Amino acid sequence: LINPKEIQFFCIFLFIYNNFCIIVALLNSTMKNNFLIEMQERGYLNQCTDLDKLSEICGKNSISGYIGFDCTAPSLHVGSLLQIMILKLMQKHGHRPIVLLGGGTTLIGDPSGKDSTRKILEQKDIKDNIKSIKRVFNKVLDTSNKKISPLFVDNSDWLTKLNYIQFLRDIGSHFTINKMLTFDSVKLRLDREQSLSYMEFNYMILQAFDFYQLFKNNKCVLQIGGSDQWGNIVNGVDLIRRKLKKEAFGLTSPLITLASGTKMGKTEKGAIWLNEDQLSHYDYWQFWRNTDDRDVKRFLKFFTEIESKELNKVFEREKNINNLKILLANEATKILHGKEASSKAEQTANDTFKEGGLGLDLPVIKIKLNDVKNGVKFIDFIANNKILSSKSEARRYIINKGFKIDDNLIIDEKKILQVKDFKNKIFKLSFGKKKHYLVKI
Repeated sequence: LINPKEIQFFCIFLFIYNNFCIIVALLNSTMKNNFLIEMQERGYLNQCTDLDKLSEICGKNSISGYIGFDCTAPSLHVGSLLQIMILKLMQKHGHRPIVLLGGGTTLIGDPSGKDSTRKILEQKDIKDNIKSIKRVFNKVLDTSNKKISPLFVDNSDWLTKLNYIQFLRDIGSHFTINKMLTFDSVKLRLDREQSLSYMEFNYMILQAFDFYQLFKNNKCVLQIGGSDQWGNIVNGVDLIRRKLKKEAFGLTSPLITLASGTKMGKTEKGAIWLNEDQLSHYDYWQFWRNTDDRDVKRFLKFFTEIESKELNKVFEREKNINNLKILLANEATKILHGKEASSKAEQTANDTFKEGGLGLDLPVIKIKLNDVKNGVKFIDFIANNKILSSKSEARRYIINKGFKIDDNLIIDEKKILQVKDFKNKIFKLSFGKKKHYLVKI
């Protein structure tokens, strides 16, 4: 016979255990659902193929979602940073990001937003770029937690092994030229009467095939991209539905336009690179510090991890826009380069902008002592070190009072750099109000 007290104890235990399981399930559900909620709060969310259904799935389980990055250079630039922040946000809410580094699609080149065909790269160069680009993801994303650690894939693993005829039969048959011509990546080029190669025209099919492969082999149910990728993403969702009779989802973030009207990070010259060997942490910090007043609050939501509620409190109490810019620069630099580098950059800026100050963490330009002894033309120095692109441009800026050495204005376009210009073998070169270098012998 079972003791009634034992039955009572067992019933109480079951009641507590069941409620505990329900609470844990609700907490997990809320945590995973908060991914989409926070995306909306931060302004990351532009379009979704089925937001309600995706929200329901995120509330029940952890999901895998991917973003693709073509590897046309050794580093991504700040125009890709919003996508990386979304991957980081996925991890925060218990989901696993997949980083697709397009070793295959980079061989073709994405026509989206481009006026002409991209430069065709060799496979060796692309592999070197992939290796270099991965360093940023390993710094920004959490690689220690196996459940949410990013999965890196290279689509050359499947795209370079395709049988062309078989691919046309199995995949190409699901696409119509009529529909493909309506997508912005194609339509805008044709409207401007700019040539679009057949090679580029195939890009959207390859991207759809990427999603199909990741869905089938890695249980990836979500593709994320910029709003200019919407057509390509929808193609992938349709392909999965047609081939596998399964449901996948597509989601886009807005393309960031600066208050000045230009796209963020899209300039071919002077790009703000994410790899430190391409751009120093000081220059990176300074980029954010120089943000347009009209963009600061938006960028604090986009490019920092400060909670939205906390940011709203900051906006209420902090009326000095320069303090908000410093907060943005510190937090954005901390994510990419670490807290110590962020603090050093701020201290360097403080030292540099004080009259006569010398920020010791500034970018360094080295010059040979023998050259200085023989005399170096200042305009040659400026052009040779790519501070400006030409001697004529350097001359023009000197005439317009654009250069200083140790806060002393350079007014002579025939200025010769000599040993006496260096105090303790170093001087600070200022170009305008925001560009500063240390020139060392």
